[in-house]
Amino acid sequence: MRHFCVAPGTKLSAENRWVIMAELIPWDDFEEEYAKQFKVEKGAPAKPFRMALGALIIKEQLGISDRETVEQIRENPYLQYFIGLEAYTFEAPFEASMMVYFRQRITVKMVNQINEEMVKRGREKTEQKEEKLSSDPEEIGERENKGKLILDATCAPGDIKYPTDLEILNQGRKATEQVIDSLYKPIRTRLKQKPRTYRNIARKEYLRIVKNRRSTKKEVKEAIGKQLKYIERNLVSIEKLILEGATLKSLNKRQRNLLEAVKKVYEQQLQMWEKGTKSVPQRIVSITQPHIRPIVRGKAGKPTEFGAKLSISYIDNYIYLDRISWENFNESGDLQGQVEKFKQTYGYYPSSVHADRIYRSKANKDWCKERGIRLSGLGLGRPPKNISEEDKRQTRIDEAFRNRIEGKFGQAKRKFSLDLVKTKLKETSETAIAITFLVVNLSQLLRQFLLSLLSFSFISNTDKLSKQDMIIKTYFYNCFVAVKVINLEMNYWLLAS
Repeated sequence: MRHFCVAPGTKLSAENRWVIMAELIPWDDFEEEYAKQFKVEKGAPAKPFRMALGALIIKEQLGISDRETVEQIRENPYLQYFIGLEAYTFEAPFEASMMVYFRQRITVKMVNQINEEMVKRGREKTEQKEEKLSSDPEEIGERENKGKLILDATCAPGDIKYPTDLEILNQGRKATEQVIDSLYKPIRTRLKQKPRTYRNIARKEYLRIVKNRRSTKKEVKEAIGKQLKYIERNLVSIEKLILEGATLKSLNKRQRNLLEAVKKVYEQQLQMWEKGTKSVPQRIVSITQPHIRPIVRGKAGKPTEFGAKLSISYIDNYIYLDRISWENFNESGDLQGQVEKFKQTYGYYPSSVHADRIYRSKANKDWCKERGIRLSGLGLGRPPKNISEEDKRQTRIDEAFRNRIEGKFGQAKRKFSLDLVKTKLKETSETAIAITFLVVNLSQLLRQFLLSLLSFSFISNTDKLSKQDMIIKTYFYNCFVAVKVINLEMNYWLLAS
């Protein structure tokens, strides 16, 4: 623990969680790579990498907003130590708006590298040097392959209103009206009359449908057709204003982005309206966040989610983000790359891969068989008529083991922010998603570190408490509850290993 100046006569506790987590993260290894983004000759000095990444971790760990993150850092000396300050200060170290730039500068690739290096070093520091990955007894000695790999995919929904075609067109129409107002303002002396938009009539026609409890398909389609005509008229008016001397430079960046999104939305919605379909490639479901796509998951309650699709691997209680895409994809195509990454990291292939049914394609099964890897579960197609009891037992064991990754998804979505990504830009959303998995692993490392302290406490206090059995039980029961190894509400052990 490095020196940190607080009030005279006081010092930080080495057992505080923020002090422990600060020692687990390899800050210095990525400071140089982060600094390459800045020019020494221009601008004010950049904030250090530890401050940028530390602030993002604090926000995710506490589940608070950017403004509240800055306030918490300003008030808490432990958080100031965590982001790398040398002494406690009453002033905020940066403005809340800087959090957006932190997310833009720290890429997903960098976060994933930090995540992998942090887990590697953290396990060494906590002296958790068991086998890197467990193996089934019957698999030991059969092959050089060792360990188990769990694969799965999930969705990180974006913070958007549930999209409907009529609502998207209404938003696009209002955006084009604002663009017309902005373009007309600089040339109003030359062009006496502003192009008509019929915005009041268009709004009334929109409200007439949305205020109905139930509208027929014919009424909705008619309303969509009218909104399409209003948008077409507005786009033509924008082109005429540009011919009259108006320039897009009079628009701010947000308006220019909205205009490009509206043009694409108009083309997509017109195509679906004419053909009577409900799908189109790269469909835009939000004007303000055009990168978000509908991800069909086929699950009860949420058959379709709107956000990014993630390809995830789980190794020995730690979770890694292997792929993030705003377009839907078949996750079975990532299996071979994820297994090769496992070999690159550990030097050998896993003895078994545990995944959903969608991963068990013929190509994947043949590829795994060539490398001596057992792909869990039955293959695609009609199940065999006669399945031995041993195969049934192995299938149950594999499925129970595979469920561990679902628990990590639940932790990332319930405790952290993976269930609703509130950042608005594509690149900042990707960084926020990657930070979530980093914090999940950081929480696991912190728990293991506290367990190691608890083990040391167990040994040092055994002689003292050996004569009082009841005190022994109460003492260790409270210790396990304190580090959240035992959940009193559910009455079960949170850690199986």
